Amino acid sequence: MNTGSTGANQGLAREILTVGQLNRMVAGLLQRSIAPVWVSGELSNVTRAASGHWYFTLKDASAQVRAVMFRGRAQYVDFSPREGDRVEVRGSVTLYEPRGDYQLSVESMRRAGAGDLYQRFLQLKARLQAEGLFDAQRKRPLPAMPRTVGIVTSPQAAALRDVLTTLRRRSPGVAVVVYPTPVQGVDAPAAIVAALAAAARRRECGVLLLVRGGGSIEDLWAFNDEAVARAVAASPIPVVSGVGHETDFTIADFVADQRAPTPTAAAALAAPDQRELLRAASVLGERIARAWARRAESLEQRLDTSARLLRSPSAQWQERALRLRALAQRVVAAGRHSLEQRAMRIERLRAGLRAPRVDVAGHRLDAATQGLQRAVQVQCSRRDERVERLAASLALVSPQAVLERGYAIVQDRSGQVVRASAETAVGDALSVTLARGALRVEVRDALPEGPA
Repeated sequence: MNTGSTGANQGLAREILTVGQLNRMVAGLLQRSIAPVWVSGELSNVTRAASGHWYFTLKDASAQVRAVMFRGRAQYVDFSPREGDRVEVRGSVTLYEPRGDYQLSVESMRRAGAGDLYQRFLQLKARLQAEGLFDAQRKRPLPAMPRTVGIVTSPQAAALRDVLTTLRRRSPGVAVVVYPTPVQGVDAPAAIVAALAAAARRRECGVLLLVRGGGSIEDLWAFNDEAVARAVAASPIPVVSGVGHETDFTIADFVADQRAPTPTAAAALAAPDQRELLRAASVLGERIARAWARRAESLEQRLDTSARLLRSPSAQWQERALRLRALAQRVVAAGRHSLEQRAMRIERLRAGLRAPRVDVAGHRLDAATQGLQRAVQVQCSRRDERVERLAASLALVSPQAVLERGYAIVQDRSGQVVRASAETAVGDALSVTLARGALRVEVRDALPEGPA
């Protein structure tokens, strides 16, 4: 009896396992018995370790399982998992030996239902791209300074508050029109199309913002609807798409005239920063003032030069008369001096010569005087012609000459010159300056500017 009992105890001792051995056996059994599987569930207890590994629990209404996704696999997930997200994961069933807990070692993760939705997204994207709806050539530039900005979004959306805050900060003078529409759910696509149609029909905005906050692919699916994409493409008003976060892309983003990573960024694209505009205007004003000052100085110098050249005709004739008298006096003095010299010479030669021919000298003196007078007349004529040319040049640039050709100067009540019909309104009182006299008129109708 004792021998048999001892043998039985020794056989039993050989079958006794340590806890570690047991867990390794179970881990191997799990890995061999269960192939990698896809599991759907809700995320909870999501933890991102310093090592880069993700630890979380995958659960449904009746059960839960621990899961781990190591850093090498986690880096390829194209979204950031959050508590409560519905996901689909592919992994192997393993055992964490130190605790004896079985867990799911995850190799890949996607949002629940994202596989089918993403395929539909890619198919629609490829089809619309083939039609040319994404081409850069059809994208329209945004207005630099819109007077009114339209917002297509839900009145309850946080995105609307962000957009209004940004617009109020950057451009407080810009008017805002909200076209309310649901941005999530089965009715959202038709409502968004209707809101875009209303904005196009009313034509009261310079730019439209199509915005909503971030979410899952299901939450943003209304903006992947084909009808919405075609409505955005057909909008006569430039559209900025600001849907979701920076990493979210929808079909509306590709079709819109411009895509913004967030609703706040969409508002910044649509409305200029008033402070930046004021600073730019101040710098430009200083440059213009300096340019005009330099131009005025140059014109003043030219005017001074012209004033010196364009003296009154009477003053010029007086100056020329003085010069002529001076020339005549010089001619007379020269003639007298010449006669005196000749007389002295005649006196010296009187004894041995016949009487001098004074009449011949007189004729030569007369001829010289006449030649001098003709030269003076020619010079005066040239001066007169130059004065007339300068006077004609001044007349060409004179405002009075422009008015004489049938033009008029139109000014509003404040004295500002009116250059375009768009600067007036029906009933405005205007003053019209003519070549002779002026008119007081009232605007009966303002016609749009036609082709040049």
